[in-house]
Amino acid sequence: MHHKNLVCAVVFSLSSFVVSIPSFAASNYVVPTTTLTAQTANNTSAANSFSSQTNGNRGAGNISKVDVHTLLYSGNQTKVYAHMVMWWGQSNHINNGYSSTDPTQAANQVNDMISRGIDGVIIDWYGPGNQIDQATQLIMAAAEAHPGFTFAIMIDEGALEWDSCPGCSPQQALVNQLQYIEKTYFPSPAYMKINGQPVVTNFNIDLLYTIDWNSATAELSTQPAYIFQNNNGFSHALSGGSYAWVMPTASDFGLPYLTSFYQTGMGYGGESTIGATYKGFNDTLASWGSDRIMSQQCGQTWLQTFSEVNGLYNSGKQLPDLQLVTWNDYEEATEIESGIDNCLSISSASISSNSLQWNISGQENTVDHYTVYISTDGQNLMPLTTTEEGNRTVNLCSFPIPSGNYKMFVQAVGKPSLANQITSAVSYAPSCASTAGSTTSSVTFTAAPAAMSLAPGSSGKLMVSAKPQSGSFNSAIALSCSGLPATLSCSFSPSSITPGSGTASSTLTIASASASAVSGHSGNRLLPLLAAGLLPVGMSLFGMGRGPRRARRLALLAVFAAAMMTIACGGGTGASQVRSAEPAANSTYTVTVQGKAGSTQLSTTVNVTVE
Repeated sequence: MHHKNLVCAVVFSLSSFVVSIPSFAASNYVVPTTTLTAQTANNTSAANSFSSQTNGNRGAGNISKVDVHTLLYSGNQTKVYAHMVMWWGQSNHINNGYSSTDPTQAANQVNDMISRGIDGVIIDWYGPGNQIDQATQLIMAAAEAHPGFTFAIMIDEGALEWDSCPGCSPQQALVNQLQYIEKTYFPSPAYMKINGQPVVTNFNIDLLYTIDWNSATAELSTQPAYIFQNNNGFSHALSGGSYAWVMPTASDFGLPYLTSFYQTGMGYGGESTIGATYKGFNDTLASWGSDRIMSQQCGQTWLQTFSEVNGLYNSGKQLPDLQLVTWNDYEEATEIESGIDNCLSISSASISSNSLQWNISGQENTVDHYTVYISTDGQNLMPLTTTEEGNRTVNLCSFPIPSGNYKMFVQAVGKPSLANQITSAVSYAPSCASTAGSTTSSVTFTAAPAAMSLAPGSSGKLMVSAKPQSGSFNSAIALSCSGLPATLSCSFSPSSITPGSGTASSTLTIASASASAVSGHSGNRLLPLLAAGLLPVGMSLFGMGRGPRRARRLALLAVFAAAMMTIACGGGTGASQVRSAEPAANSTYTVTVQGKAGSTQLSTTVNVTVE
């Protein structure tokens, strides 16, 4: 072993010896991975200053980052694109708190989209050489920094009206703009393509102008895949497909229009069908608005437009593409950047006989799942478990929580892009008969062996088993791990087990990250030696006396020494400490193996030592 790792191991060992005082059991069990602030603060690219608007836009806050694809049918291969406008910061538009020509904002928006599972962006473009074109190039640069994330240009009819060359006809203006797009955007490795052809869409050009698309295309060196709009877009000259849009004046939320669009697209198998989902529409804050309003229905409009897709497509009949209408059009209130209000609240969390329960107000079909957090200080949180929508009770005795005082939180995690809500803290002191293993609902839940040692970069296997103590248990038990550090991962084969009247088992594989794959600051080699020497000296000096004062002194000394060791061994949070993903040699982690079957929750623990 490297000398540095040996010293760190010694200090870890001494620290563990000193702090194995009962009062530290709780803090050893709870390994925070997030904070209350992180789970309540704005986690979107909307400006922190952005507050709720009268047109229904939700102010910046904490929203669900569940992958948007989960709202689509099982087995979908659909590419999901966000429709984006780029005019913010201009004086003729409302102030939404940011400028589209800010490179940091452009990067934040692409990062936010990716975090929600969005595959690319379609940009509402108004011609070359203006502020919107400048902002579009920033999005191009941000997309290029994320391989797999793509962008495409939608030529707005306003580009021909306001940005055409002097004296040019609409036809010539379009040719000029297509040539500019071909030169400026097509070469980008992030530019969206269909069957190798760069995609170009447009908004209302054929509605307002007479265009010869064949003639315009003849002026290009590259043949684009033109995507037109609505049902007749599929039969348009040179059509590579068509896209659907929101119908704000429809009293039926545009659902019959979407049905007709999808059915029409199915008759054009060689073309791309780009569906549409949206949260609603309200243009009362737009200077050009005409009081077109489609209610958001507290998130139901958003969910209904996805259901419209799922009623017509499946894994054997795929919808190729889907456009979210829209990412950030704050003036017409179809933006999803700041999230969608589901009008839901979660409250009245309480604990009775070690059972955590909570209530909600609102429509629960907007909830993806519930996450239960445990904390020792009410600020730093560890996810304890998750429950499905509809299950609002957790038996805390099914987890090996040591004696101590805790704060419990429950978060209602919304379906994709819907708001998250979290309860206030609930105090909890375990009073379970036993926290070793788990026998909830007369099922014995075990892992064998209960300990393993791994070298960095290696993996080990153990067997997880469930057996009813009497009778039979015929529900599938879903398996998962919690308490994993960033350096460990786990997988089950199979991922769920059903014991019936016998024993059902799954192979759990725990893998350790390779140290050679991570580079970092080498740390201060003197501090581990100082920490290692400090403990015996300190124990001699401060260990005299008896009772609580001596215990507190030793505990404080151990914490101080461990902190020095952590800094030296790469565990700090400063800029130079970039070893957070490096396996820590001779460290033992307690991994909780969980089993869930409806309201039945099982758990057992495995000690994993990284050598």
